[in-house]
Amino acid sequence: MWKYTIQVDGMMCGMCESHVNDAVRKAFPVKKVTSSRSKKETVVITEAELDQEALRAAISATGYDVGEIWKESWQKKGLFGR
Repeated sequence: MWKYTIQVDGMMCGMCESHVNDAVRKAFPVKKVTSSRSKKETVVITEAELDQEALRAAISATGYDVGEIWKESWQKKGLFGR
């Protein structure tokens, strides 16, 4: 599984976060997507690697500025963090 952390500028409220999350969900088969306007980032968890330019385009289409994208392998932690 993969974790993508995307720098997103311009989110001002909870609806902004929802717009970004919905755009990512519509464009890709993701396990989880969360956005934080205070951290200025969106985090995407997915089983397959994503095309970063397509990810950037999906978020940019909502009207927000996309900065850097970081990708790392990700494993779900067990009940007690094992």
